Amino acid sequence: MNSSLASSFTPTGRLRASINLGNPILANKNPAGGEPVGVSVDLARAFAERLGVELELVVFDTAGKSVDAVKTEQADIGFFAIDPLRGQEISFTAPYVLIEGAYLVRNDSALQRNEDVDQTGLSVTVGTGSAYDLYLSRSLKHARIVRAASSPAVVDTFLAQNLDVAAGVKQQLQADASRLPGLRLLPGRFMVIEQAMGTPKGRGEMAANSLRDFVEQMKASGFVAQSMQRHGIQGAVVAPARA
Repeated sequence: MNSSLASSFTPTGRLRASINLGNPILANKNPAGGEPVGVSVDLARAFAERLGVELELVVFDTAGKSVDAVKTEQADIGFFAIDPLRGQEISFTAPYVLIEGAYLVRNDSALQRNEDVDQTGLSVTVGTGSAYDLYLSRSLKHARIVRAASSPAVVDTFLAQNLDVAAGVKQQLQADASRLPGLRLLPGRFMVIEQAMGTPKGRGEMAANSLRDFVEQMKASGFVAQSMQRHGIQGAVVAPARA
């Protein structure tokens, strides 16, 4: 890769990758050492190797903070859901992973379908600044949105405040339902989240296109699928090739 392209990604001399630990499909802490591991970390490391630069992980506990780091150029690349609002300041690749968004309710809830959730008087809990927050803020016309501090805190907030619905990554909600009694997921999904890589728009179109090509190659080579398998990721699939 040419040096001018590498320098456009690394104004500090190293590649700063914004990592969100709030989405377990993308990244987690290694229980043994505490360092971040996951698909996004693997992709960040592979891209740094391609650039021939050192990698620096900039770790956050929420998607909103991770996005802000890239928007303000405190990070050079990031991993988050494609959203029109975020796209005003970030150049996105095509998605590399597709994740289902689901609703969780109590067993005794009258709600049976995703379509039943948007009712006056009902409250829906989301993680602040998450893809679900952005999407539901646009799409829900009647239900009230209550924002938890982070996506992993959604179910605890939902229970503590006696709210009606929790919304988030299907895999995360399934894990919460298995550890806490009296909860169930509504069938199906209310959205599909397109997880992509992104870089600040100020880095230019050459940099953005280079990142897009990298993602396509990582999908086509099997790198993304192998990384997901290695980290035991379920509830997500590799996104199809860009048209």
